[in-house]
Amino acid sequence: MRILGLDYGSRTVGVAVSDPLLVTAQGVEIIRRESENKLRRTYARIEEIIASYGDVTAIVLGYPKNMNNTIGERAAKTEEFAAALERRCSLPVILWDERLSTVAAEAAMTESGIRGSERKKYVDEIAAMLILQGYLEYLKNRQEGDASDGT
Repeated sequence: MRILGLDYGSRTVGVAVSDPLLVTAQGVEIIRRESENKLRRTYARIEEIIASYGDVTAIVLGYPKNMNNTIGERAAKTEEFAAALERRCSLPVILWDERLSTVAAEAAMTESGIRGSERKKYVDEIAAMLILQGYLEYLKNRQEGDASDGT
């Protein structure tokens, strides 16, 4: 069982996938498109990635809420993208709060010594990894909480 993580942007989609034990997130690729509304190839590529792993059971999609927890234009577009993904892939799509994931990705690359021009090449993929890793940690903590309840 694996979970796919996505960071949906206006021209890119960062892609990450979990390991089969749902412990770690690994970067897969960045899907690029010419314009924001040209999504046919993006959906097709996501379907190909899902098929290549064979055991993807859900998609975690970064949900870009505003800092004050409201839903803005980008979040509304993400909701539309999520609905289309669910229809096309027949998998549940979980919207996961991604506030500051791109900032965290930039910071991680800066700390690693990756130069500015190189960071732009990888930021979306690393953001997808951070989104997915946050969700995996949530699942782990939830399971540990259930175990401590005696359930």
